[in-house]
Amino acid sequence: MISVRLSKELEDKMDLLSKQENITKSDIIKEALEEYLTKQEKKMKPYDLGEKLFGKHGSRKGNLSETYKKKVRDKINEKMSH
Repeated sequence: MISVRLSKELEDKMDLLSKQENITKSDIIKEALEEYLTKQEKKMKPYDLGEKLFGKHGSRKGNLSETYKKKVRDKINEKMSH
């Protein structure tokens, strides 16, 4: 559980909205926090978003990046020989 201190003005606005919309203050805070976090995630660079996943699952072939040119060249040569 998290406690948050709000200014009197902000708390009054939230009370009013809670009554008008017939929703709890907790739901208002959760929705606002989700929107904020989603907005912040969009600001992150693609690398930052996937960083935890990179290298987690691999092909178990550690030389793929080193041998791709040879593999492409071999495929082209094979295609041309037919």
